[in-house]
Amino acid sequence: MLPTITELHTALENGETTSVALTKAALARIADPSGEGSRTFTAVWKDQALAAAHASDTLRAAGLARSPIDGLPISIKDLFDVAGQATRAGSMVRQDVPPATRHADPVQRLAQAGAVLIGHTNMTEFAFSGLGINPHYGTPSSPWDRAARRIPGGSSSGAGVSVADGMAVAALGTDTGGSVRIPSAFCGLTGFKPTASRVRSAGTFPLATSLDSIGPLSASVTCCAILDSILASDEPRTPNAPPPSRLRLAITPTLVLDGADDTVRAAFAAAIEQLRAAGATVDTLDIPEFDALARINQKGGLVCAEAYAVHRNTLALQESRYDPRVSSRILRGRNIDAADYIELHAQRRQWIASVEARLRNHDALLMPTVPVIAPTIASLQASDEAYFAANGLILRNPTLINFLDGCALSLPCHAPGTAPVGLMVAGPANSDARILDVGLAIEQVLRAR
Repeated sequence: MLPTITELHTALENGETTSVALTKAALARIADPSGEGSRTFTAVWKDQALAAAHASDTLRAAGLARSPIDGLPISIKDLFDVAGQATRAGSMVRQDVPPATRHADPVQRLAQAGAVLIGHTNMTEFAFSGLGINPHYGTPSSPWDRAARRIPGGSSSGAGVSVADGMAVAALGTDTGGSVRIPSAFCGLTGFKPTASRVRSAGTFPLATSLDSIGPLSASVTCCAILDSILASDEPRTPNAPPPSRLRLAITPTLVLDGADDTVRAAFAAAIEQLRAAGATVDTLDIPEFDALARINQKGGLVCAEAYAVHRNTLALQESRYDPRVSSRILRGRNIDAADYIELHAQRRQWIASVEARLRNHDALLMPTVPVIAPTIASLQASDEAYFAANGLILRNPTLINFLDGCALSLPCHAPGTAPVGLMVAGPANSDARILDVGLAIEQVLRAR
C-alpha cells in the first residue's frame, strides 16, 4: 500500500526521513527510463523541487513545519499556472505560450502549506475526455496489467500515474465529468471531487466553468481530506468516521450499472455486502432523473457549450493542431444557441432539486465510479468507434455528480491483486464534510477484509 500523508508527516517529524530524501526518490522514479515518467510528466522542476525540499527540512529543524503536507512532493496537472512555467493543457496549440507570472490559486495554497511542487503532469488535451489518451505527449499506462498497457483514466491521467508509481505523494487534478475520480478508480487510488464553489479556480485553464471542480488524488480518504482543507482554505480537519451501524446509504438500479462488466459488478456487490455485514443500512432507490440526463444533454450539454466559448477563436485558426477526438466534441457547442443554454441551466436547477429530494434521508449514494475495468490504450487508439463508446461509458457515472453540483469520493473496492475498481461515495452540494466522514468509515470496512 502507498504511504499516506499522515504516515509521511510522522516520519518527517520523527527524523526518520527528510523532504530532500523523499523528493530525490520521487525524481528518481520520474527519471527511470524503464518507468512511465516521460509520459506522466510534461515538465519536471528538479532544481526548484530540491530547493523547496531543503527549505522544508530547514524550517522543520527549527520547529516551523507549515502543515501536514510540508515537504511532501506533489504533482500539478498541466491546467494550473505555476509561476515561471508554461501551462500547455496537454495541447500543441499552447506549446509556445509564455510562462505564467504567478501560481494558480490552488497551487499557491499548496505552496504556502509547504508542498514540494515536482512537475506538471500529462493529461487529455484541454481535459476533454475521461480516457487519458494524449496523441501529442504520449499516454502513461495504468499501474495494473502494465504489459497490456491499459488507459490510466482521464483527464487527469498523469496525476493518477504519478501517485500510483510513487513519483508524487499526491496530485492536484480537476474534475468536470470525473477527471479526478476516473484515474483514481483505474489507478487504485482515492480521489475527491469537492463541491465546485469551495475551491477557487483563478489561474486554472477552464473546460466548462459551470461544472469544473478542483480536487486531490492520493492514498486514502484522510489524505484527500487534508488536501481538500488546504485547497479550500478551510480550517484543518481530519475526517471522523461514524460507526457503520449509523450509516444509511443508498444504491440505485437506475443507469449506473448498465453496461457494467463482471469484474466491476462483482467488486461492487462484494463492497455492498461488506457494508451490510458491518451493520450499515443500504437502501435501494429509483432515481429516474439519472435516465433523463442523456436527453437534457442531447445537444452536447453545458460542457460542449462552455468549451466552445473558450476555444472557438483558437479553433478557427488552429483546428488542425487539436486532437480531432477533442476538437470534434468541442465543436458540438456551436450548435447550442443562447436559448438552449439558458434552458439547460433551468433544467439543471430542476434536476438538482429532484435528485436532492430523493437523497435527503441518506448519508451518501454509492455506485461504481466506472462500470468497466480499464481497456487497453491500443484498442482505443485504433478505433474512433471504440474510443467514443468507451469515453461515454466511462464518463457516465461521474458526470451525474458534476451535473448535481455535488461532491464525491472514489475509493478502491477491489480485492488485492485484481483489476482496480472504484467505489463512488457521493452527496449533494456542500455535503463535503459528511461525504469525507462516511468515506472514511467505508474505507475502514473495506480495508478490514
